[in-house]
Amino acid sequence: MTENTSTVRVAGGTIEVRSKGHVGPALVFVHYWGGSAATWNGVIERLPAEQVTVRFDQRGWGTSQALPGPYTLDQLADDLSYVVETLALGPFVIVGHSMGGKVGQLVAARRPAGLAGLILVAPAPPEPPAAVTPDYREGLSHAYDSPESVEQALVHVLTAVPLPESLRAAVLRDSLAVHPEARREWPLRGIATDITDAARAIDVPVTVLTGENDAVEPPHVLRNHLLPHIPHAQLSTVPDVGHLLPLEAPDALAAELRSLTVRLGS
Repeated sequence: MTENTSTVRVAGGTIEVRSKGHVGPALVFVHYWGGSAATWNGVIERLPAEQVTVRFDQRGWGTSQALPGPYTLDQLADDLSYVVETLALGPFVIVGHSMGGKVGQLVAARRPAGLAGLILVAPAPPEPPAAVTPDYREGLSHAYDSPESVEQALVHVLTAVPLPESLRAAVLRDSLAVHPEARREWPLRGIATDITDAARAIDVPVTVLTGENDAVEPPHVLRNHLLPHIPHAQLSTVPDVGHLLPLEAPDALAAELRSLTVRLGS
């Protein structure tokens, strides 16, 4: 089924939104720091053709590079809220990866009408771990400075299994297609922002998927820094893979999404 493209007005301009399908609940995908709407290609290809899916490049990334700052978590959450409100999706599920997972937590805490669930994919936890020091954040802020630094991050940090060359090229392209301020906002400030009060307000079903060999948000970090604040969340570990679950394990992620939509529809 062909995707439709529409524009949603947000602060400072518009966001290009890609959507398709006619059977809900709608799955609204929110990409990681360094990703884009295309990060979800392999997952969406494995879902039923009739499944409603919605995706977009977050402010400062890809087709949304020209949107002005701020590029804060609150602004990204506002953008996501505008997307779901404007599209009038009916029941929907937020599927947020890494930084997108933290954005998703903020929006879920607002308890928007129609929100039926939250899928957190290798999410940044609401409580920053002690390892997120100023030195760590400064180093992280340079991960996407050049093609060479992106390649180093991809091979040695982000993934635990080799990606096909086409996906490696896509990651390289996406990681460099960013406004300089958006590239620095997340590592220098967003990743260290404590949103535990918001996380405790989430009242919809929450599923957390983590890669067994994730070096960015390891399973023990999510057990210690996410589950205490969203105690009803269900945590599942995907064997062998790292942080880029949508690229490393699209089959497992798509299977989880298919199961969820069946449960919500029953």
